[in-house]
Amino acid sequence: MPTMPAETALAELGLDPFEVALLPQLRHFTTCLREPQSQAWQHACCSAAERWGESFGLGVAHALFKVVRCLHDLRGELYQGHDALTLSTRASVTADEAACLRMLHHMRRDNTPAARDAVADLTGGWMDPHVIRAALSFAHRFPAGKTDPAPRSQPATESARPRLRIVR
Repeated sequence: MPTMPAETALAELGLDPFEVALLPQLRHFTTCLREPQSQAWQHACCSAAERWGESFGLGVAHALFKVVRCLHDLRGELYQGHDALTLSTRASVTADEAACLRMLHHMRRDNTPAARDAVADLTGGWMDPHVIRAALSFAHRFPAGKTDPAPRSQPATESARPRLRIVR
């Protein structure tokens, strides 16, 4: 009989709102790699696009999938995670989910010692270059403090709206 993984409250991890919002995508991608017929990747991409807009959100999902894929290649079924569609687990994380989110949290802030510890927790002590490279790539693309898409400015007045003009 499999044992339940250690649980931690998501709020206790000290993550920023962007990192907290990564959890559903992390879970959906984990599900799609374990059960390809589930098509859970569609849920991950759709929820990322809904949360952050298509261009930014799909970029987040794509970069995060690379991390999850490398992690799955290394750990496979040993990685413990919850189903993203289970309401009762939305506020808690497994030890593996916590380590993954902490790894991204510290890498996004260029905190190497703490990131190294999180990688060790996540990979069972193995400093897997593929996991590290994918996570660093994610962190470089979405560093802390620069993770929101550029705000879409709304025209203040009627005359500030874009107009078609004939240029001669």
